[in-house]
Amino acid sequence: MNSEFNSWNDDSLVSLGWNQDFQNYFELQEDNSLTPARVIGINKNLFQIRGPVQKCLATLAGRMAHQGNGVRPVTGDWVLVRDKVIHHVLPRRNALTRGAAGSRGKNTEAAQTGQVIAANLDTVFIVCGLDRDFNLRRMERYLSLIYNCGINPAIVLTKADIQQDPEPFKEEVEGIAFGVPVFLVSLYDRACLDLVADYLKPGKTIALLGSSGAGKSTLVNRLSGREIQATSQVSQSLGKGRHTTTSRDMVFMPQGGMVIDNPGIREIAFWDTQNGVRSAFPEIEALAGGCRFTDCTHTHEPGCRVLEAVADQKLGQDRLDAYHKMKREMDFLGQRQEKSADRLEKERWKEVSLKVRGIKKGRKYR
Repeated sequence: MNSEFNSWNDDSLVSLGWNQDFQNYFELQEDNSLTPARVIGINKNLFQIRGPVQKCLATLAGRMAHQGNGVRPVTGDWVLVRDKVIHHVLPRRNALTRGAAGSRGKNTEAAQTGQVIAANLDTVFIVCGLDRDFNLRRMERYLSLIYNCGINPAIVLTKADIQQDPEPFKEEVEGIAFGVPVFLVSLYDRACLDLVADYLKPGKTIALLGSSGAGKSTLVNRLSGREIQATSQVSQSLGKGRHTTTSRDMVFMPQGGMVIDNPGIREIAFWDTQNGVRSAFPEIEALAGGCRFTDCTHTHEPGCRVLEAVADQKLGQDRLDAYHKMKREMDFLGQRQEKSADRLEKERWKEVSLKVRGIKKGRKYR
């Protein structure tokens, strides 16, 4: 293990989210010249990293520069560095991953691999305003995405002060979130903000997800007590905000935790979320266990407990419709990934064949 690392104050790394698992991975490294640091921001090919002593800009080692998104560092990653050059990314606790932007419904390689948004998170806050931004179906998609990544979700309903009685909104969300903490927040009420601040204990990392204008950047500013993130007005006619956050930077909070404010997401493209769908619709999964047929699709079959629950008004039809829509998307994604894997394999062998022909042709004319 690196002798220089032994002299560092352990608390300085722990406050950044370092734990025993990362320590164990680090000790497996044979190169004693490498030291750990955390990625706290990215600007194209420059990575802002923070170690136990200082923060600086780093670049990728040549062999890493052209690797895929699953290997390239993202905000929240722990990396091993030498002379301001990143040589390794330590295995992640988790990774917030979605289908690549613009890939929804497309059969592309980017759609198969997914886009890693952030890594090594303790909680993901789904931020939704109590204005035109309020959308239960979108929240279901966020929940499915987060569950599949193995991360704990929480829901923050901002702009509670614009509603005379915001409690019904909270009850609606609790009706589809099943045990997920839901917070009503007025960004000008310190008591409300303190409830959310409990998640920002030293060493904890939170990521914010939500559409533009939901109040993510304002939430960061209020929690930090200073203007860190730029904010913009929401269009009154469209109910939409502009993208004021354009990068995923880690913000260090006075409570000791860290927040990653993500740009507003225009589309929630799935990557591989069958497990996430089951977690986001637990009441439907529970009812499905009592259906007469094990392969029941919950659309027309006799003895379907799910359809019976809808008929008895114990389950909303809109909730079941959202479930079916997400399941169809997952089935399509599975078929697409299978076809894409075959296509990519054929393309690889075609490329190999062309190279072999080129070599043989070159030998022929020597």
